[in-house]
Amino acid sequence: MEIIIADNYEEMSRVAADMIERQLLRKPSSVLGLATGSTPVGLYRELVRRHREEGLDLSKVITFNLDEYLDLSPSHPQSYRYFMDENLFKHINVDPKNIHVPYGHAEEIDAFCQWYEDEISRAGGIDIQVLGIGADGHIAFNEPGSSLGSRTRLKTLTKQTIDDNARFFDDPNEVPRFAITMGVGTIMEAREVLLIANGAKKAEIIAHALEGPVTAQVTASALQMHRHVTVVLDAEAGAMLKRLDYYRWVFEEKKRLVPRLIGKVT
Repeated sequence: MEIIIADNYEEMSRVAADMIERQLLRKPSSVLGLATGSTPVGLYRELVRRHREEGLDLSKVITFNLDEYLDLSPSHPQSYRYFMDENLFKHINVDPKNIHVPYGHAEEIDAFCQWYEDEISRAGGIDIQVLGIGADGHIAFNEPGSSLGSRTRLKTLTKQTIDDNARFFDDPNEVPRFAITMGVGTIMEAREVLLIANGAKKAEIIAHALEGPVTAQVTASALQMHRHVTVVLDAEAGAMLKRLDYYRWVFEEKKRLVPRLIGKVT
């Protein structure tokens, strides 16, 4: 695991975008696992800028999103498909047929979840999976107590997650209680994982996830077992890490070697 401490949110977003761009230069037809939420907005904004101003080509990529609320239509302003359209897909040259977001109105949920898993396999697996982290340490909607071997499935959201998401809805009673989500086991099969986090509110859980024990109570901690994880944090999110000085030193030293490392440091 490589932990990069950026000075601020903007630098965090640029560093994350650098990783995605390097992946696309190596393999234009990369399979990207994508996340929603406020954290990756800066990453997506930077990818859009590079597409428009620098010619970054995403025409051959295949995308799979982590999750979607149950019973929200793709056109609902709080659906994750709507979020992705507004923040990324509408502004780049991705082929619409290569976009995959869980369908919240699936009638046979178990069958849909298996289909989603099969689609990932048919695409050759995810090359790089972007993740955020919840306040309780969840990745995707794998709430505390989720199996670390779990697959795409229906998940009941915790009260904390529902409360955290209530700010996006006019009426707290409208916040969905269920979501379709990739499982921890599905995420762990990605060839590379990119976890991003920012803000002081994430500092304590980041420390637990990255330097604490591996436990189903903090599902992000499973990433400690992945062979190729890069974590990019802003200064506030990384403030409680015990080995913070070491992570900063490593990042500065490795900047000199980027052309030779091409992003493959573990």
